[in-house]
Amino acid sequence: MATYDLAIRGGEVIDPATGTRGRLDVGIRDGRIAAVTPSIAPDDARESFDATGHLVTPGLIDYHVHVYHGATYWGIDPDPVAWRTGVTTWVDAGSAGATTWPAFRDWCVRPARSRILAFLNIATAGLASATHELASLDNLDVDLCIRTIEANRGHLIGVKVRMGSPDVNPHGLEPLHRALGAAQAVGLPVMVHLGAAPPAIEEIVARLRPGDSITHAFNGNTMRMVDDHGTIRPEVARAWDRGMIVDIGHGAGGFSFLTAEALLAQGRPPDIISTDLHQLAVNGPAFDLPTVMSKFLALGMDVEAVVARATAAPAKALGRDDLGTLRPGAIADVAVFALDHGDHAFYDVRGNRRDGTARLRNVATFVAGSRLPEMAPAPPALWMAPSELQRLVAAAGHVPAGYRWPFGA
Repeated sequence: MATYDLAIRGGEVIDPATGTRGRLDVGIRDGRIAAVTPSIAPDDARESFDATGHLVTPGLIDYHVHVYHGATYWGIDPDPVAWRTGVTTWVDAGSAGATTWPAFRDWCVRPARSRILAFLNIATAGLASATHELASLDNLDVDLCIRTIEANRGHLIGVKVRMGSPDVNPHGLEPLHRALGAAQAVGLPVMVHLGAAPPAIEEIVARLRPGDSITHAFNGNTMRMVDDHGTIRPEVARAWDRGMIVDIGHGAGGFSFLTAEALLAQGRPPDIISTDLHQLAVNGPAFDLPTVMSKFLALGMDVEAVVARATAAPAKALGRDDLGTLRPGAIADVAVFALDHGDHAFYDVRGNRRDGTARLRNVATFVAGSRLPEMAPAPPALWMAPSELQRLVAAAGHVPAGYRWPFGA
C-alpha cells in the first residue's frame, strides 16, 4: 500500500521557515505534508508530479489583496489567478466591514478553491466604493467590529484602516485610534494603508504596536518611508525596529522603485512582499505575486529571501505555523516554479522601468494536496478602463507568461 497520496519529485525545495534547500521529494498524505526527503520510491505514492528542474516552495501567501468580487469596487475573483501563480492563501485587506462581512464570507470566502483570510475594515461598509469609507465617524463602529471578529475568528485576522487623506479627511487620526481600539480588544493586529498625507507618516507609525503593519510601505507618495534625500525617516526606523511589519502592497499606487532602492541600500528590505491585487492592479503593472517577487529579484534580493517574504514571513504575521512551510504536519499547500532566465522588464506604478535577468513563473499550484485546475481569467469590471501605463506594458510584451489582455484592441 502506498505511503503517500502524492509525491512531488525531483525539484529544488526552498522552505525558508525550516531552512531547507536542496533537491528533495515532497510526500503528501491526507492533505498534509508527510515528508520532505531525498527520495520517495516510485511505488510509494499513488500519484506523482515531476518537478525536475523547477523550484518547489510552500504555497504563497499574498498578504494584501481585495477579493470581495461582485459587491465592491476593488474586488477580483481570486481563483482564476491562484492556479497560475502559486498563491494558496489570500489575505483580503479590509474589503468588508462589519455589515458587509457576512455576504463576503458566504459568497466569496467559503466557495473559493484557494484559502481566504481577511482583515475587517473599521468602516462598517468596507470598500464598497472606491474611497471615502471613513467620511462619517458614525460608520466606524468599534463595538460592532469587535463582535464581528469574535464571531468569525476562523476567518478574520485583524483590523484594516486606510489613512490616506482622501479617506480620513477631515477626521485626522481618529480612524486609526478606533481601529487600534478594536484590534486591542480582540488581541489582533492592525493593517494601515499609507497614501497621501495628511496625516503624516510619523504620526501614524508612532502609534503602531509590534505586529501591526503598514502597507504600500515602499510607495513614492507623501507618506513615503524615506525623506527627500532617500534616507529612512527616524520615526519610521524606530517603529520598524520595535516590531512594526513593513508590507509592500504594490497595487496601482503603492510601489516605487526609487523608494525600494533607497531602503534596500540602507539594509532595509521589506518584511512581506504582497500585491494589493485588485481591479486596477491585476492587469499591470503588479499583475500577480510572482511578478512582484521578481521585481525584488531585479533589485538584487536572492530567491530564498524573496520566497521567505511571500511564505514564512506572512505566515508568522498571521500566527499560522501550518501555512507557509513544507514542514511535516503543515497543510500541503505547495507551489512549483520555473525560474526563467533572460532579459525581463518590470515597472513600478509610475512607469519607472527596471530590467532583471530572472522571472518566477508558476508551473503548478496545490492547495491541501490537490492541484488547482486551470481557469479562464475573469473579465474586468464594467467600470474599469486600462491606464496608459497598462497599455504600454502590455504592448511591449512585458507581462507574465500566459497573461491575456482583457480589454480588446
